[in-house]
Amino acid sequence: SRSFQEVKEYCSDLHIFNISKWQILTGLLRSLFNGKPFQIGYFYHPSIAQEINKIISNNNFDHIYCQLIRTTEYVKNYHHCPKTLDYMDALGYGMLKRAEIQPFYKKWLFQLEAKRLLSYEQKIFDYFDLHSIISKQDRNRIRHPESNQIFIVPNGIDEYFFEDITRTEEYDLVFVGNMSYPPNIDAVEYLAKEVIPELPGVTLLIAGASPDQRVQKLRSDQVIISGWIDDIRSAYSNAKLFVAPMRIGTGLQNKLLEAMALKTPCITSSLANNALGARDGQEIIICDETSELINNISQLLSEKQRRDQIAEQARTFVRNTYNWKHSLTELTTRMKSLLK
Repeated sequence: SRSFQEVKEYCSDLHIFNISKWQILTGLLRSLFNGKPFQIGYFYHPSIAQEINKIISNNNFDHIYCQLIRTTEYVKNYHHCPKTLDYMDALGYGMLKRAEIQPFYKKWLFQLEAKRLLSYEQKIFDYFDLHSIISKQDRNRIRHPESNQIFIVPNGIDEYFFEDITRTEEYDLVFVGNMSYPPNIDAVEYLAKEVIPELPGVTLLIAGASPDQRVQKLRSDQVIISGWIDDIRSAYSNAKLFVAPMRIGTGLQNKLLEAMALKTPCITSSLANNALGARDGQEIIICDETSELINNISQLLSEKQRRDQIAEQARTFVRNTYNWKHSLTELTTRMKSLLK
């Protein structure tokens, strides 16, 4: 595939392990009895572990890097070279928040997974030499006595997002994201059911891959579902405001960084901005109450000069704060230090 070829250019060798439905089922069943998170069971299978062990045995690796705790079972007991774990997000805390909004017949399962994730995040820490995570907010949610040693590697923005592109602003509001991801589904349901009805004539574009059935049902005269867009920048530039009222989830929202880089003024929640660190009223607008969100949307839609001011300050903030080169330089410097 095109994605495979593009990644292969950066690798001396690249292996992809497809997980069958049978492997997923047996992995989940193992988790049911071994006490590990179901997410670990979903991605782990003994036959894949054997293949990975062969690859490691046949190569003299300088370093092993695991992204997300979902991959750690494959290498946790290998200690012949330094290892880095990128937690990325605090998955346990995120699952706790998701449990809060589940119906009673699902809540127990989400609470069980949250408990297991929180425990696993703590235990797996000691198997690795270096640890990274996406934000200070997420680092504080890892329940390990030495969690302050986890260093922060924030997301960055590719330079092409800073290119000036034509703004069409066909819609009033836009939300962008993977539309099968539960926190995104929750956000757009909230917008479509509680916010948009209070804003007659205001249109909302929901753009992103794999719209869930719950998202598809939101379609109306005011709510437009686009699905996949080849160049996602066109979605950001096709609205006056980017609105991301995230109520669950963890990590640093790339969608906010992208919107800000493209000079689309953003409204979001404290939950999302705690990781981002933008200044309320200057680079972003923060709203946690429905009435506050409605009022701010209405006000900003009528004040183009104010929108432009926030947009310019937001772009400068992202360019100065979320620089890929800086983040990756720090990561590689720390990893190389372990080789001495």
